[in-house]
Amino acid sequence: MNTPDYETELRGLRETNQVQAARIQELEAEIAQLKTLLSGKAESKAAKKPRFTDNYSFSKNRQKKKRRKNSTGRRSNDAKCALIEEESAVYPENAVRSRCILHRTQCAWRIVDGKARYICYQIFALPDAQELPLPPGLRNSRSEFGIEIILILAYLHYWIGVSLDNAREVVNFFTGLVLSKSQADSLLSQLATDWTDQYDAIAELIALQMVVYIDETGWKVGKRSCYTWAFSTAMHVLFRCGVGRGKAEAEAVVGKAFAGIGVTDDYNAYTHLFSKHQLCWAHLIRKAIKLALQHPEQKAYAAFLDELCAIYQQGVVYQNDRRLSVGREEKVLELQARIRSLCTLQGTPIDKDTTPDPTATFIRLQNELCEGLDCLFVFVQHPAVEATNNRSERNVRREAEIRKGGRTNKSAKGAKRRGVIMTVLASLRTRFTKFTLDILLAEVRRWSEKGRSIFDAELEVFRRATGPHPLECEVAPTG
Repeated sequence: MNTPDYETELRGLRETNQVQAARIQELEAEIAQLKTLLSGKAESKAAKKPRFTDNYSFSKNRQKKKRRKNSTGRRSNDAKCALIEEESAVYPENAVRSRCILHRTQCAWRIVDGKARYICYQIFALPDAQELPLPPGLRNSRSEFGIEIILILAYLHYWIGVSLDNAREVVNFFTGLVLSKSQADSLLSQLATDWTDQYDAIAELIALQMVVYIDETGWKVGKRSCYTWAFSTAMHVLFRCGVGRGKAEAEAVVGKAFAGIGVTDDYNAYTHLFSKHQLCWAHLIRKAIKLALQHPEQKAYAAFLDELCAIYQQGVVYQNDRRLSVGREEKVLELQARIRSLCTLQGTPIDKDTTPDPTATFIRLQNELCEGLDCLFVFVQHPAVEATNNRSERNVRREAEIRKGGRTNKSAKGAKRRGVIMTVLASLRTRFTKFTLDILLAEVRRWSEKGRSIFDAELEVFRRATGPHPLECEVAPTG
């Protein structure tokens, strides 16, 4: 029987107790450290006593001033009076001035001898007058800028094509007038509003003409791709900016079945839109020129171009021959026969895999000529019709240049405003041998004096007119 070794067991217990005692001391030190840390956190989170720095007494609140509103940016009356350089009295027409009294004053910026001047108009009228006279050259009784300033802005921004910021800088440089961008924008919107009736009158006048020239070019409204259309006659131009390219856009101006003659390119939207349709010869000849220049080794292309130009020139001769009071139909048939003889490849099948691209283009051009035979020589039968669409092409060329410069419209409202202002300016331009500010101002002032514009008067005369149709008694220049 083995006796237990008490000494070894006792020694093991003592070692265990020492280890546990050391561990207890270590844990107690850690607990004390955590208690100190928690105590510091509690003190930092403790609520602080409120500190009242404002005076909430009754006397303080009684003296408290109202908060001042933000400035609108408009000059005060005192500041405006300090700018006045000239005073002008305004009386009613045919009134006895000695019996008139001062009713009100109106200050406005005007351009006098090329410089901006702030003028105070003193409005006189009879004591019991219900309507007061308006200072000449101002839109209404609240206008602060003369019509000449608005027209200068419109000419620079729309006709010349500079940005609104640059237009303001030009006005400031030459006249000394400082305009904010919002003021300039507002003035152009006012002009478009005033000219909306003239825009509608021009649109109606175009729809009543016997010959209309139409062209379109790309445009932008914001990020949206649109088009600008130009409708032109000998005396009228109408722009529709920021709209689509569908047939409905043309129908909105000339109707679904225009009773006159339309001169356009070969865009499909014009098909069946006119009673008679003249295709633009410039477009057709350009296509033949491009083909001949790109492929000089193909003698057939050059020969085709020469003969096509010869046919066109013969048509121009017939158009200007005043002796052809009768027999124009026979001349048209003669020219059509020459086109058929020239287009020897007309109707040839085109295989996209085997037919060379130049040959396919050549065939398509011949197909276009033969399919549009009835639309090629309308200008011979009716001498007042031009053989090309150059009239409207010139009108959209400026719009295309402005588009390429990235100066299109940001909104549909801005596109409409551009169309109205450009329409009236372009239609007035056709009537003036010189397009100057003085002539433009004189015309616009006549509208105010007579109560209607030149376009309203033309529309009234046109509706009452009788006699030979202008298409039968005019011969258009062929240029």
